[in-house]
Amino acid sequence: MQPIGMAVFRCCLVVLPCLFGSVCSAGNSAPDAAGLCVACHADDGAGVGKMVVPIISGMPSVHIEEALYAYKDGARDCVLLPLMCDTADSLSDENIADLADYYAAMPRSSLDEPYSPAMASSGREIHEALCDQCHVPPDDPDVADALGPPLHGQRSIYLRYALNSYLNGSRENLLPAMEEKILLLDDDDVEALVNYYVSY
Repeated sequence: MQPIGMAVFRCCLVVLPCLFGSVCSAGNSAPDAAGLCVACHADDGAGVGKMVVPIISGMPSVHIEEALYAYKDGARDCVLLPLMCDTADSLSDENIADLADYYAAMPRSSLDEPYSPAMASSGREIHEALCDQCHVPPDDPDVADALGPPLHGQRSIYLRYALNSYLNGSRENLLPAMEEKILLLDDDDVEALVNYYVSY
C-alpha cells in the first residue's frame, strides 16, 4: 500500500479549479487531474493557508503517492476536509503517479513563518532523538529514499494538526516505529517540533 496524502493533494490542485470555473492548469505540463487540487493547494503547491492543507511542492513523489493512497484506502481520515478523501477516491493509479511527479518537480516554497528560537532549539533535540531517522530536510540528497516525508519548512498550523491527529488516533501510523515515538510526545514537545521545522 502506498501513502495517500500526497497523491490526493496533487489531484486537488488540478480538479477543483475546473469545477469552479477557474484555471484548470497548474503549469505548462499540469496533468489533467491537477484541476482537482488547485482550490486547496494553489497553483504553486503551497496551499492557501487552510489549517489542514500542507505544502506539497517539492515533496518527493513517493511520499505524495503514499499520502494519496492513504486517503484513498481509508488509512487517513478526512475529518475537516471530506473533499480530500472524495478527490483521492476518484483518482486512478495513473492520476496519482502523474500528480506526484508534477508536484515533486515544483520548487519548494518558503513561508518565512515566525518562530521561537528557544523552542526551535528544543525541537531540534527532539527531532534528532526521535525523528531524524525517517524525516530529513527537503534538500537532503537522500530525501526521496527517507521513510517519511520532509517536515522542515512545512506550514506550522498543518504540522500541529498532523501531529495531534497521530496523538489522538485520528490518523493511522503506517509504521510501528512511528506509533511508538509519537506516544513519547506531549503538547510541549509538539510545539517545540513545530517551531524547529518552521525555523528551517
